Parts: sequence; C-alpha cells; structure tokens
Amino acid sequence: MEDMSGVRRARYAVAAVFAVHGAVTGSFATRVPWIQDHASLGAGRLGFALAFTALGASCAMPLAGRISHRFGSRNALRGLIALWTLSLVLPSLAPNLPALCLAMFTYGACAGMADVAMNALGVEVERRLGRSVMSGLHGMWSAGALVGSAAGTLAAHLGADARTHFLLAAAVLTVLGVLSCTWVPDIQPAEDEEPPPRFALPPRSALLIGMVGFCAVFAEGASLDWSAVFLRDRLDSSAGLAAASTTAFMLTMAVARIAGDAVVNRFGAVRTVRAGGVLAVLGGLLVVLAGQPAVAMGGFALTGLGIAVVVPLCFAAAGHAGPNPSQAIAGVATITYTSGLIAPSLIGGVAQATSLVVSFGVVTALACGLTVCAGVLRSAERGAEREVSPRAAAVPGPRP
Repeated sequence: MEDMSGVRRARYAVAAVFAVHGAVTGSFATRVPWIQDHASLGAGRLGFALAFTALGASCAMPLAGRISHRFGSRNALRGLIALWTLSLVLPSLAPNLPALCLAMFTYGACAGMADVAMNALGVEVERRLGRSVMSGLHGMWSAGALVGSAAGTLAAHLGADARTHFLLAAAVLTVLGVLSCTWVPDIQPAEDEEPPPRFALPPRSALLIGMVGFCAVFAEGASLDWSAVFLRDRLDSSAGLAAASTTAFMLTMAVARIAGDAVVNRFGAVRTVRAGGVLAVLGGLLVVLAGQPAVAMGGFALTGLGIAVVVPLCFAAAGHAGPNPSQAIAGVATITYTSGLIAPSLIGGVAQATSLVVSFGVVTALACGLTVCAGVLRSAERGAEREVSPRAAAVPGPRP
C-alpha cells in the first residue's frame, strides 16, 4: 500500500522546488533592461544574447537523466537546483556581448537540467497520487516567478544594482531549494539498468504534442523577456512600471496554473487549450494595438492567462503518449526549449528590422496555433484517463 502521507509530503517538496526554479526566472526577467544597458546592447544584439539561454538548455537537458541515474533523483535534483539558483548572478556580471552570451549559455544549461529533473519527479508524484497535479506544480513555478518578479520590480523601482540584487536572491533561493529537496522522491536505478543516452531524438509521439508547447513557450518567452523592454521603449514607461508588466504577466500565469487542474478535469485538455489560444490571441492583439501602458499590461496579462496550462498539459500528455514516458517528456522539453531558443532572437531581430509591434504580431500569429492544433492532445488525454482511473481506484484513503 502506498504511504499517502509520504506522497503528499513529496508533492509539497516538489512544488517548493518548482517555486524556487520559477523565482530565479522571475528575478532575471525584470532586470533585462538593466542588463541591456549595462552591456550596452541594442534590441537585436540583446535578442542574440538571450537566445543562448535556450541553446544552453537544449544542449544540457539530456545530461539530467544520466546525472539522476548516477546519483539518484534526490541528490541529482539537489545539485542541479543549486547550480541553477547560483547561475542567476552570471548575467549581471557581463560587461559586453560575448560575456553575456557565455553567461546566458551557462544560465540556460543549469535551467534546463534542473527543469528536466524536477518535471520527471513531478510526473512520478502524479502517478503515485493517481490524479493530475502537473498544472498545479507548474502553478507553483509561476507563483515563484511572480515573487521573484515582484522583488525585481521593487529593486528596479529603487534603482538597485542588479549585481547586488541577484547575489542576495541567489543566496536565499539556493538555501530554500536545497532544503526542499530533502523530501522529494529518491528514485534509484536498478543495478542492471542501462544509463540513458547522452542524446536521443524525440519519439514520434512527442513531436505533435511538442509543437503545441512550442507555440505556448514562444509567447511565454517573448512576454517574459521583452514585455519590460516593450513598455519602456515603445510606450516610454518608467523602469518600475516596465518591470511591473512582467509581474502582471506572471500573476495571471500563476493563478491560471494553480486553478488549471480543476478546469482540465471538468472540460478536458483539448477544450481548455483551445479556449486558452483564443485568450492568448486577444492578449496579443491588445499589445500590438496598445497606445497606453495599461492596455499593453492588460494584453500581457491576458496572454499569460491563455497559455498558462498548455505546457503542463503537454508534459502530462507526453507521459501517457508512448511506451517510454521519460523519453517523451524529454522530447517535448527539447521542442519547447527550442521555441525558447527561437523566440528571443526572432523578437529582437524583427524589432531591429521593423519594430517591437511587428514582433508581437508574430507572437499573436503563433498563438493561433494553440486553438488550431489542440486536438493532438486528445489521444493522450484518453490515455491519461485509462491510466489514472485504475490507480485512483487502487489507492485507498482520502485524497490530498
């Protein structure tokens, strides 16, 4: 019989790790304008440097499985989350484009490895519970990002040096992340189990699911990295108000993801993603047409609401879509991070050639793909129902 108190404790511990991971991202996103000024970069060169984040993640993600295989899931996550939190300091130290590219590559590599490790444990917790919790876990990531972005907004408003801000944030988040890993599941490989490959192509089952995630992550990455720059450069907003646009975006993401499991259980993954696509398109149109900061902030918030549950649903769907869930999840993660690789550079390149308004027109067009392609989650949704129901019936006692 499954120890439900231990599973609940593991769920909360994994949720805390998700929150810490998100807090690093939120802290960074609000200080992108400071980093841009510190390194003396235009929009195109900034976009080029930001692309190295996803490049580093895509290169390093396959290593997470081998690290977990060698050290066990708990020790692996403890080390990887510490690397991720400490890497926050690096971008603020870069004085020029080459240094920033190297910093962003390292930052992204640490982010990707920790991301894969914590999502794999999230899927394991979901299976032990016998019901969907992935949206809620990603909601904790968004909540952490919201806290990080709120602190970053305050720091930007006070004119604080990002190097000092990031050093303090990294110290606090490292302690919280390492302590939270004490209670996550400790999965050890069998003695005769072969280590996972260093690199493997995504399985076919992950490709279409990954493309849905691609559209959502493109909109998310563009909004996170460029919303503050958009308000400052396009609408002449103050540094504090520009940073607050990122906070508004993360707020709607957090609320929608925390409530997402209940919505998906009622309406299903396909209808939820289709409706979210409509909201994301409306939000993108508000940004494109905005003449006032409040309108643009409302557009970013609506975009966040629309795309919030898409990535958690893609990870959950991948886990039910094929015979090798971990490989499928890694495949979807690779595709979504590729979207993160393309988004910053494309937004910056289009902005350099035309304007940021045109750049967010591209974001809006891709958001249409969520509504058009949501049907690919249907078969995975049915698989999840077949898999979850027997487990739920087999686990006695109250639900957490």
